[in-house]
Amino acid sequence: MNKTIIASIMPEESRMALVEDGEPVEYVLERGATGHLVGNIYKGKVKNVLPGMQAAFIDIGGDKNAYLYVENVDANEGRLTVGQDILIQIVKDASGSKGPRATTGLMLPGRYAVLAPYADGTGVSRRIEDEAERQRLRQLADKVKPEGMGVIVRTAAAGCSETELARDVEYLYNLWAALAARAKRSPAPTLLYRDVDLAIRIVRDYLDDDVTEVVIDNRDAYGRVCDLLQHLAPAALAKVKFYEDPEDVFVHYGIAADLSRLLKREVELACGGFLVIDQTEALTVIDVNTGRFVGDTSLGDTVFRVNMEAAAEIARQLRLRDIGGIIIVDFIDMAKEEHKQTVLAFLAEKMRQDRTRSKILGLTSLGLVEITRKKGRPDLNSLMYSECPCCEGRGRIQSPETVAINIRRRLRQAAAQRKLASRLVIQAHPQVVEILSRQGELARLERDLARKLTLEAVPTMHPECYSILYDKE
Repeated sequence: MNKTIIASIMPEESRMALVEDGEPVEYVLERGATGHLVGNIYKGKVKNVLPGMQAAFIDIGGDKNAYLYVENVDANEGRLTVGQDILIQIVKDASGSKGPRATTGLMLPGRYAVLAPYADGTGVSRRIEDEAERQRLRQLADKVKPEGMGVIVRTAAAGCSETELARDVEYLYNLWAALAARAKRSPAPTLLYRDVDLAIRIVRDYLDDDVTEVVIDNRDAYGRVCDLLQHLAPAALAKVKFYEDPEDVFVHYGIAADLSRLLKREVELACGGFLVIDQTEALTVIDVNTGRFVGDTSLGDTVFRVNMEAAAEIARQLRLRDIGGIIIVDFIDMAKEEHKQTVLAFLAEKMRQDRTRSKILGLTSLGLVEITRKKGRPDLNSLMYSECPCCEGRGRIQSPETVAINIRRRLRQAAAQRKLASRLVIQAHPQVVEILSRQGELARLERDLARKLTLEAVPTMHPECYSILYDKE
């Protein structure tokens, strides 16, 4: 597999795409104003403890308090009390009215390892499957681990030497020592550690042996990435390229069109079928449709082929859009149990390529597939879109017929209460005015109300809005 990382870094916005065999599979977008907090460590102050919710709210100095579940509190902290100072790390960004979610199980990630200051023991990433390599890395981790702390070996450490792992752990230990010293002398709430920016996280989280090229269009970011690699992995320096062409880097590498379709509701499949992806606050629903694909054999085989292609695309879309939480997939109904199990196994195989933890819970009694995927940063939908001022987030507005009926009802109620002048002007959207002025409709309304009505179409008026004005003439 040919893997390329393409990064576009601007002061206002940073974008990164992971491309596998010419197709984008992951996309990260960050903006300075969006308040990306995941990974940040704070010295916070407990503002409120809610025993009924088994949670506490922690002041971290921002607009919203972080919330901390009791299950995410280290046993050494004891019982939380209002006014208590506490070290926490953000594990999930704020979303909607919810504040960021926190834990006291602090983690400092490096390129090859993660240091857990309040844990003890070692672990190896589950994505390293070779048992001999897992054993070797666990032994190395035991040797380089600071006393009383925990070390988790990351996937990128596969094949690394003891020197490389030790250097990474030493860097993280020194970082923790500086952070802990600052925590002792700083009042709460205080930001103690801010997670590194996207350019550096490319090296830390994405650059592995399978990546053949890293392309960066910002000279400062390119320089910082090279400086870090010079220290951590000099052999990888040859993979990093500075892009200086005036054409947008995503356009140049042929992925801009793919990314522009990222948030479309419908996703076309090569066979002619399509997916419909609907995201709500509670969950995401994905519906699979045959579309124009009719197949050339039996109905069962046609459905099976569409579902197999859909399974691969669903796994890609979850990564690409970074959809988290509860996901429900409605595959096309399959009669054969063998087909059902094959599609589920293929979906699981494709989702194993995802860096984010996910779980397929199987088929429900209604034939729906349940999936959970870890939520971290805000998804692309919330970053790139805001609530529509016309429909207020519903995705729909009242029909012209409904608005016209509302106008008639309001006029009749006002007339019954003797609150109407003898001559009125009704201003509304042209589609509403068209309905009100249908043959006989206006005359009948004037007769019922015993009033003279003038209709005025206002193209710039919101389709749901209207005005009833007194006509001085």
